[in-house]
Amino acid sequence: MAVQFAEKVYSLAKEIAEDCQGLEAPFCVAECPMHTDALGYIRHIREGKLEEAVRSIREKLFLPGTLGRICAHPCEKACRRETEFKQPLAIAALKRYAADKADREELWDVSVGADTGKRVAVVGSGPAGAQAAIDLRKAGHKVTIYDRLPVRGGMLRVGIPAYRLPHKVLDFEYSYLDRLGISFQLGVEVGKSVTLDTLRAQYDAVILAHGAHLGIVPPVNGGGSGGVTNAVEFLREIAFTEKCAVMGTNVLVIGGGDVAMDCARSALRAGAEKARIVCLENECALPASRHEQEAAIAEGVQFDYGWCVEEIVRENGRPVSVRLKDCLSLWDETGKFNPVLGSETSMATCDTIIYAIGQRVDDISRGQLPQKAGGRYVVDPDTLATDLGGVFVAGDAAGSTIAVEAMALGRKAALSADRYLRGQSLTEGRNFKLERSYKTEYDVPVPEGTEDLARHHSELVDAAVRRTNFLECDRGFDENAANKEASRCLECECKECMQECLMLNEFTACPGELFSIFLAKEQVDAIVPYSCNLCNQCTLVCPKEFKLADAFMSMRKDFVRANKGKSPLKGHGAIDIHQKLSFSRVFTIKRKGRE
Repeated sequence: MAVQFAEKVYSLAKEIAEDCQGLEAPFCVAECPMHTDALGYIRHIREGKLEEAVRSIREKLFLPGTLGRICAHPCEKACRRETEFKQPLAIAALKRYAADKADREELWDVSVGADTGKRVAVVGSGPAGAQAAIDLRKAGHKVTIYDRLPVRGGMLRVGIPAYRLPHKVLDFEYSYLDRLGISFQLGVEVGKSVTLDTLRAQYDAVILAHGAHLGIVPPVNGGGSGGVTNAVEFLREIAFTEKCAVMGTNVLVIGGGDVAMDCARSALRAGAEKARIVCLENECALPASRHEQEAAIAEGVQFDYGWCVEEIVRENGRPVSVRLKDCLSLWDETGKFNPVLGSETSMATCDTIIYAIGQRVDDISRGQLPQKAGGRYVVDPDTLATDLGGVFVAGDAAGSTIAVEAMALGRKAALSADRYLRGQSLTEGRNFKLERSYKTEYDVPVPEGTEDLARHHSELVDAAVRRTNFLECDRGFDENAANKEASRCLECECKECMQECLMLNEFTACPGELFSIFLAKEQVDAIVPYSCNLCNQCTLVCPKEFKLADAFMSMRKDFVRANKGKSPLKGHGAIDIHQKLSFSRVFTIKRKGRE
């Protein structure tokens, strides 16, 4: 029955559809670039449903075990337990727990779309390229990944030491791409072995996701080449051989991020007697993750905070020491990185120097695509399209800095490429906010009496033992710790009305969804408003105090008006007499099987 609803109905519906907190993502989900349902899989872990937890994670991520180990977890920085108590939920560690305990190939969704006849080349097998390849293959396109390395995984494989990310974990998760039918051309360097023009001629679209694999060594007095290397080359050699040909016994690492920690800790494992980190930042401002700093200190890495290398002193072609100057500040008044050095000096002995101060993107287009800071390509920020038709960029080559962000850019590039291949608009109908991290509008107070529960930590191998080899040093959670940590989740989603009302659960996930659909269609099945018993319990528990009963009652009146004064539902005819006897013209029904 087509009904012309009164303005009051639309007004109430609009208010609910626009402001219902049930539509807002939890803090962790919104902050994750891939919008992984952390709340959902943590709930499954708490309930002992580990396979369901894995399925939930894999709806968004093909690397649960990998990201559970190495993700920079921006979700934890947004966790309400962090903002309220400074002890965030161990979201990444719980992801790893579920993956280690329950992930197996039988749970993987290996379905792909109907063959489109289109072929796509992806350059780079790191997290961005792999994610782009997966999404394009599942859309029905044939995909080939090119990588200049002889192994898959990009920086995940050659930039993260095996003691943090065992190769077997990465290899297992990358086998998902084989199951989907994605092809690989390893040991092929695009820009040299094959040109971008050749790929454009052979494929219908190309995605450049080759990462930032050029290490940076600044021009410092006495720099030279012997005994000096960069983090990219050092960690790559470590990944393949667990050794470094240029390394001596006294290693100096320059930089303050996680990569610097990786270099210093790897140097000790590779045979260095001493590893020292020199960084511009003071200890409190160090960009490295706190747990990485603590692990490095426990393993014997020494730190010189607030110093800059002014000169390298050499003897017989190798460094013997460095002259340091104190760093007074890092940023100028405009917020630009512009270190100011003081007059104090110091000397530090060394025979090897590893620069861990950043990386650049190699221009494999050979000048066809403009670049900006760090060699990142200039692209459309929403679609990642370049000025070359059918060429898109993802990952570090487009500006990402962490693995999960690179994956999100891979997904964005794949969506654009798929639209391009289908002759569709690259922008029409897309919600670009949801293709990146964003701040949720969730605004529900923490329940009164919420307890500040201590965060649980995974077990580490003893520092004296772990620094002697490249075996994984974090053992992860056991069942008891995982269950306790999962129980700390505050479940930041607004479902109070859904818990109060059986009727709402029959028709929707939350009132905001129900009324959004109503506004889009301008119609609703009569059974919906007639199922409400007008008890107002939903309003009492709603943080916005939305008056759902008023909206449903107004709908009923409009239905009765449109049906010439009678209920629109079959079965209400027997109570027409109630109307004649001045009882209500609107009725509540009982859903079958409900009390």
